[in-house]
Amino acid sequence: MADHETGPAGEASPRPRRYVLTGAPGAGKTTIAHRLRDRGHMVIDEAATDVIAQRQARGEQEPWNGPGFLEDILRTQQQRQRAADASGAVVQIYDRSPLCTLALARYLRRAVPEALAAAIDRIERDGVYHRQVFLIQPIGFVAPTAARRITFEESLAFARVHEQVYRAHGYELVDVPPAPVDERVAEIEQHIHETVLRGR
Repeated sequence: MADHETGPAGEASPRPRRYVLTGAPGAGKTTIAHRLRDRGHMVIDEAATDVIAQRQARGEQEPWNGPGFLEDILRTQQQRQRAADASGAVVQIYDRSPLCTLALARYLRRAVPEALAAAIDRIERDGVYHRQVFLIQPIGFVAPTAARRITFEESLAFARVHEQVYRAHGYELVDVPPAPVDERVAEIEQHIHETVLRGR
């Protein structure tokens, strides 16, 4: 991964370090992301939850079964990445990535859209995300929501698909075990701090 990218005026600017949080639904990932934001980090929200909410507001009861669902998630993820890059934040923390969208496609047994396949190719070619990904481990239950209609056992199966996808693409998964949220946040912050100091 290059250390700099070329800015709009041709000047070198620090290349963003994009860290990803992934894991089972209901594992506390989004709570961790919100706490990281409260502590001053640039955090990019999960796209799928918002896409589901938008579609449900239009009357779709099960948006994940509708056409264009995966493409909508990817489009939202890409828009949010561009906005994060435009902010100039060097360290960015993503609540899921397009690799999670690939895992979702496989879990739903849906064909991988061409746009998603192309995005994954670009991510791998350009080294878009940090090669160490935070795997938020389950906390033992899943609290159901309008966007999360999944049992705990199903969430574990879903998490395994995420692990398989990230490992298959050469990422190293950094376990974040169950613990009070502040402890999990501190562990993530420490790891990011160490990788930045080492220039990795």
